[in-house]
Amino acid sequence: MPRGKATVANNETSTAQKNVKKKKSPYKDEANSQIKLEDQEIEPKEDISYTQNKSPSLDLSKFKFEKKPHIRIEYEKESPVKQVIRYQHLISLMLSSQTKDQVTFAAMERLRDRGLTIDNVLSMSDDELGKLIYPVGFWKTKVKYIKKTTQTLKEQYNGDIPDSVEKLCKLTGVGPKMAHICMSVAWNKVTGIGVDTHVHRISNRIGWVKKPTATPEDTRKALEAWLPFELWGEVNHLLVGFGQTICLPIGPNCEECLNNDICPSRGIKKSPKKPTPVKVKEEIDPIDIKIEEAVKKALKNLKLDEDGISLNVPNAKAPKVRKISPKKEIVKNQEVNLKIPVDCESNPDTKVQRKRKVTPKKAVTVTGSHRR
Repeated sequence: MPRGKATVANNETSTAQKNVKKKKSPYKDEANSQIKLEDQEIEPKEDISYTQNKSPSLDLSKFKFEKKPHIRIEYEKESPVKQVIRYQHLISLMLSSQTKDQVTFAAMERLRDRGLTIDNVLSMSDDELGKLIYPVGFWKTKVKYIKKTTQTLKEQYNGDIPDSVEKLCKLTGVGPKMAHICMSVAWNKVTGIGVDTHVHRISNRIGWVKKPTATPEDTRKALEAWLPFELWGEVNHLLVGFGQTICLPIGPNCEECLNNDICPSRGIKKSPKKPTPVKVKEEIDPIDIKIEEAVKKALKNLKLDEDGISLNVPNAKAPKVRKISPKKEIVKNQEVNLKIPVDCESNPDTKVQRKRKVTPKKAVTVTGSHRR
């Protein structure tokens, strides 16, 4: 009985497989011989000639790259928040000097949590402010700069920052690079290119300056001489990120750089440095060299005890040190009759022998009683 059931089941499965084979696959299209989904309808192909006749000239303006403007936060004109934001921009620029962006960001977050306003900074002690900005570069010096600059802003500018590059550069700890960036970020005015170490290095590498420049200020003047004014505000933002990731100071990633084909400095291992002056060696007499070598050998072979006694020589004694007594001062008013011998004039160290003064003897009076 079980065998019969098994055969019936096998027969049913075989007939089902035959029926499946006989059915045509709904996924095959006889015209195109391509597999399609059941639910998806076959769309007719578009005639290329028809589309060309319909729109012979394509509008490529939509494919043109459009530059996205930077996001700026706007406040009311008379709002005191704007002064605080401008002050915080200036402090962040002062902290960013010789410091990585991650360290600067962390220090600014700690200052904002504490309350980064002019009154709060002036009420802080130097130790508290130093703990908040640590470990930015030269944090001890920046504590003094921030305190002094904040006091100047409160006394001379009513808690706001100056609105010109000349006035910003007069603040303690603010340079030309910080001033130009601060004018762009805080006042929304482009007054110049902010050139830091990355912009200075990359501009010399890719040949954006006619002659190699020695300082960032010289690089700024050379870039502003030929670069359009519309691009001044983007140079720092563009080249700083490029210098931190690709065009590194030492070992730049030239293989990943998209300017590898046109860069004149590709394949360099480190940034160029100024040539160091070669020191000219003075000619030394060979006799002097022999004497120095002989003295060095003698000192190496010579062994001395703690008392300065030579251990190489048997029964050696330490040299006696002669004690020199201080000279006595001569009183100016006292008149001393000294006869200096001839030997003392040539050798002033010799002692002068003083003659003994002879006192005259008293006369003896003879009386009459003593007469014989």
